[in-house]
Order: sequence, then structure tokens, then C-alpha cells
Amino acid sequence: MSRCHQGIGWPILVVVISTRDGVGRLLRRDAAFRGLFAARTISFLGDSLSLVALMLHVADTAGQALAVALLLLVGDLAPALLSPLAGAVSDRWDRRKVMIVCELVQAGLLAAIALSLPPLPLLLVLVGARAIAGHVFLPASRAAVATLVRPGDQAAANSALGLATNGGEAVGPLVAAALFPLVGVQGVLLVDAATFLLSALLLVRLPQLPPSSPDGEPGHDGGGSLLGGARAGLAYLWREPALRIIGLGFCAVVAFNGIDDVALVVLAKDTFDAGDSAAAALLAAVGIGLFAGYALLARWSSQASMLWLLVAGFAVSSIGNLLTGLAWAVAAAFTLQTVRGLGIAAMDVATNTLLPRLVPDAMLGRVFGNLYGAIGLAAGVSYVAGGLLLDATSAPATFVIAGAGGTLATVAVAVTLPRALRRAPRPRQP
Repeated sequence: MSRCHQGIGWPILVVVISTRDGVGRLLRRDAAFRGLFAARTISFLGDSLSLVALMLHVADTAGQALAVALLLLVGDLAPALLSPLAGAVSDRWDRRKVMIVCELVQAGLLAAIALSLPPLPLLLVLVGARAIAGHVFLPASRAAVATLVRPGDQAAANSALGLATNGGEAVGPLVAAALFPLVGVQGVLLVDAATFLLSALLLVRLPQLPPSSPDGEPGHDGGGSLLGGARAGLAYLWREPALRIIGLGFCAVVAFNGIDDVALVVLAKDTFDAGDSAAAALLAAVGIGLFAGYALLARWSSQASMLWLLVAGFAVSSIGNLLTGLAWAVAAAFTLQTVRGLGIAAMDVATNTLLPRLVPDAMLGRVFGNLYGAIGLAAGVSYVAGGLLLDATSAPATFVIAGAGGTLATVAVAVTLPRALRRAPRPRQP
């Protein structure tokens, strides 16, 4: 899903809240999860640093909006297209080693970019390669939670990771703004490379995380080629009814609602005849809701049904957009978008917690990789189709149509998923 716009005060508030609940206890008693938590937080902080630095560098040197768009495209589209292979890597080798190698590769590529600041074509190649390494890291890290954390604590762990990574993305641009006058673009990129090195050092302290074979014993994905493993992962995701419903439902909700960032700017300026400050406030609303949602889920998610948390997340995200299209003022739209952020947090935590209960460890990396890769492609479809719809109609109409489509997808999931979950096997996890 698209990057969210957040404020700096929220990460601090969330950390304060979380230290008083199950997340705080989990971080205090579980050194392995604490290391993964710190590594992912630092890694996402660095990622946001380099994004800001590279966007400004390309804008200054290329002087075209198309160049910035290409930069964002290679950072999002290329990894999404290679998601089946990215997930297969984490199911084939020790996931701790996969994560460490990915962080070292990203550090090396960023250092090369910083020291050379190459022309745009080569820069795009290097940025795409770094993005692919980051995309291999993600399914391995999500699957690692299922091994490192007890099942009863996994919802709280996923909530903590959600608020930490979003906090890193929120603080990153502010840190970049503070560093630019001191060290320039090259210095910011080198700082980002250092964050990936620090993340790799933290991951070295984790226990070994070899994926299990289908019978639950430590091993790998059963041999054969990496491409064959990727094909098997895609077939498994489509073959299992519960996974198919979750994947199609999530992608449908994102495909309908992913246009919100662009539509919010048009809604503020054209529909409400407000200025840049109002547009920025609307863009920040979802981020505020996300932080609040992760904080609440960190405290209460262990008591929730992941099935209905997922359905509620789909519903709140979609209905929030539908009602935003009917909003009469900036304040009303801001409130609705904040509530939408709660729904997006619920979707994320429920999915990351539910999948390990349905998927054997030998397939978990591929399922995570394929699902989130498909979600990235759905977001791309939403940008294109939503932009065309926005040009053809208006911002309110776009929000109503998007929200209505997402709501219909939510109803379909609510009707079909409970039965599929009752029939789904419960694999034994390591």
C-alpha cells in the first residue's frame, strides 16, 4: 500500500502506550523479538531517509517530474513483479541469513549510489536492485515472527512491528531535513547505508531460523529450482480456499481504495476550495489513524478474532472512503480518514497474524511474498484506474465509487471466509 503521511508526535505517544501493555512485556522478556523489532525499525527509518534524498536529487539533476515518477516506479513495481521469487528465497535458506544478506546488499548499493551519484539510467538500475533486496527481506522477516514469538503473542508482536516501521517512515523525512544542511545528499545516503549495516548487526544476534520442510522438520522447500519453488508458492496460494479469499479480498479492497492520496488533494483544493494546509492535514489523517490503530491493537489484539478483525479492517477502510465522498467539510473528511487508518492497521495485523495459523512454515515466506506483491500491483492498478476516474468525474464521486467497491469486496469476504477457515487445516509450526 502507498506510503502514509504521519506526524512526529505519534511514534512517541505509541511507544509510551505500548510499554505499559503486552508489547512492553514482550520486548522486555524476548531478546530475539527485541532484536528483530529494533532491526526493522532502523531499516525502515533508513529507507525513508534514502527515499527523500533520492527524490530531491533526481528532481534537482533531471529537472523533470517524469524522472521522479520513474524513481518511485522502479522502487515499487520491480519488487512486486518478483515477489514469487522473493518469497521462495526465504523458504529455501535460513531466514536470519537471508535478512542479513539483504541488509548488507542494500547497504552496499546505497554506498555505491552515494559515492558516485550516477546518471539517471544507472541510478534507476541501482535503486531497483536495492528495492528487490528489500522485498526479499520482508517475507523472511514476517515469517520469522511466527518462529520467534509464541502464537498467543503474535498479534501484539505484529502490532508492535507495524507501529515501529510506520514510526520510522514518519520520522525519516524529518531526520533527512535536519541532515541535508549538514551533510548533503551524499551524506544522507551514507547515513542510510549505515542504518542497514546496524540492522544487519542486530540480526546476527538472532537464533538460526531455517524454514521447515512440509512435515514440520527443519529443512528447506524440498529441493528443485528456485523458479520451481516460486511456482509452487503461487499454486499453493491459489489452491487453498481461505488463502485465495484473503488474497483476492485484500487486493480488491486496495485496488478500489488505493487512490485516496491523490483524491484527497483534489478533494481539499477543488471540492472544499481549501489551501495546501488543508490538503496536508487530510493526507496526515490516515497516518494518525494508523498509529492509533497499532497502539490499540498492541494492547487488545490478543483478545480479538483475527477473522473478524480482518473483515472489520476491510469494512472500515472502504466505508471510510465512501463517507469521505459525502463529507461536507475538511474537518469531516479528516475525521473519516483518521478512522480509516484504524481499519488499515487492523487489516495489516490480522493478515500477518492469521496467515501463520493457516500456512505451513515451509510455505510461509512464499505466501507472504506473493500476497504483498499482489497487493502492490493492486495499488498500481488503483493509481492508474483511479486517476482516470478522478479526471472523468470528481473527487467526491471517486471516493464514493471506490468505497462502494471496497465495501462489496468486504461483504464477499465476510460471507465466504468463515466457512473456508473452518475447513482449512491447521499446520504445526516450529
